[in-house]
Amino acid sequence: MCRQTSWTLLGAAVIAVGLAARQPEHALQARAQMPGPPAFNVVVAIADDWSWPHAGADGDPVVRTPVFDRLAREGTRFTHAFTASPSCTPSRASLLTGQAPHRLAEGAQLWSHLPARFAVYPDLLEATGYVVGHAGKGWGPGSLEPAGRTRNPAGPRHESFKAFLAARPAGRPFAFWLGSGDPHRPYEEGSGARGGIDLGRLRVPAFLPDRPAVRDDVADYLAEVERFDRTVGELVQDLERAGELDRTVLIVTSDNGMPFPGAKATLYDGGTRVPLVVRWPGVARPGLVSTAFVTLTDLAPTILDGAGLDIPADMTGRSLRRLLEGQPPPADREAVFVERERHANVRAGDLSYPSRAVRTREHLYIRNLRPDRWPAGDPVLHHSVGPFGDVDDGPSKRWLMAAADGGDAAFRRHAFDKRPAEELYVLASDPGQLHNVAADPAQAEVLRDLRARLDRWMRDTADPRATDDDDRFDRYPYYGPPLAQRGAAPAR
Repeated sequence: MCRQTSWTLLGAAVIAVGLAARQPEHALQARAQMPGPPAFNVVVAIADDWSWPHAGADGDPVVRTPVFDRLAREGTRFTHAFTASPSCTPSRASLLTGQAPHRLAEGAQLWSHLPARFAVYPDLLEATGYVVGHAGKGWGPGSLEPAGRTRNPAGPRHESFKAFLAARPAGRPFAFWLGSGDPHRPYEEGSGARGGIDLGRLRVPAFLPDRPAVRDDVADYLAEVERFDRTVGELVQDLERAGELDRTVLIVTSDNGMPFPGAKATLYDGGTRVPLVVRWPGVARPGLVSTAFVTLTDLAPTILDGAGLDIPADMTGRSLRRLLEGQPPPADREAVFVERERHANVRAGDLSYPSRAVRTREHLYIRNLRPDRWPAGDPVLHHSVGPFGDVDDGPSKRWLMAAADGGDAAFRRHAFDKRPAEELYVLASDPGQLHNVAADPAQAEVLRDLRARLDRWMRDTADPRATDDDDRFDRYPYYGPPLAQRGAAPAR
């Protein structure tokens, strides 16, 4: 039932122990059926709102990420890694379950819940003897109780990774999730320049105007990327001091892209393309750079594969092990599919903005299923979120909102205006994905092909939007602001 790994076994198989919280039926069955795993550890370090390519190893000219760069030298770095959804809660749910967000019911939305019927890899590992835990931001934000869960899907909460290591039973393999709050907004304005970010060499992303206010804002974001890197450095030191680094699969990535207009909560690259490095001694080839297309749904099956466990049939992600070993990527690793439903409660009636997309090496095709709605949120709402609430507040947003005319108006329209039912971008000539060519007759064949590929993926993965398209996602509960201000307590 289990596959043998290339990892050197460090001891006899461990015996499953009582779980720390009530587990779903699938986890209890796994505990009863699975023998003990090989004694290696798994650590996932996940940033909050970090876009590719903002790391030194990925080519950013100013940000200093020595720890990420070291892990890239000692492991495999992916240049085309994408989140399944550009929103915290569904992205983290898809990473934990290995499933596309639309398969997770309420789990496809921000500030909702992840039903207990969906297995998460920490529970499956714990059922075979792993000690599991998390620190910082785990799955969420959302509510646990309506899901039938008594703890965060990322595992029991600990004050820190150091505290977790000190408390774990000796000799037991562990799986830990370290969730940073960086580089999520708000930022301390001017912190980037004060911290040594070189404003003159900084590259403003192509989907934003290169203005002083925006440049300073990007620098402040990069300063928090550097702080995340230091957090990962402390984790690496803790592993080294414990003698566990070379017995640990260490994965470093982000839940979604940077919190700027045209990025987070959109299906453009700024919202979906994220850094990813996997350090797995004995498996991941040191210094390997993979250009294969992967998504964060691939991480759960990769972790289970390495533990010698069968990958559940309902996981839509696929193990990265062959890519980590340096084998050529198969033909179906030349595209990824991304999606979004409701991000924040920022439309009258708490409506979603449903979109699906396919990203290839040459093109990005987006299908906006409700183009009559405002993609960034309504421009006028009668609560504290403010206009275009799917875009985090900050200097860049405020600059664009004031750019009614002039050279920045195109950036403003791209970030906030309603979008057509179909968008198509040619990436070689338009890296910022600003110029929609879906109506260009010269792109008709490409458009037909990408439409068909997206249709097939939606059908094959049982996307409700492919069959009923009944707006069920609009009816799922929302536990965060502003409903919390009306008496529904949000989850912690």
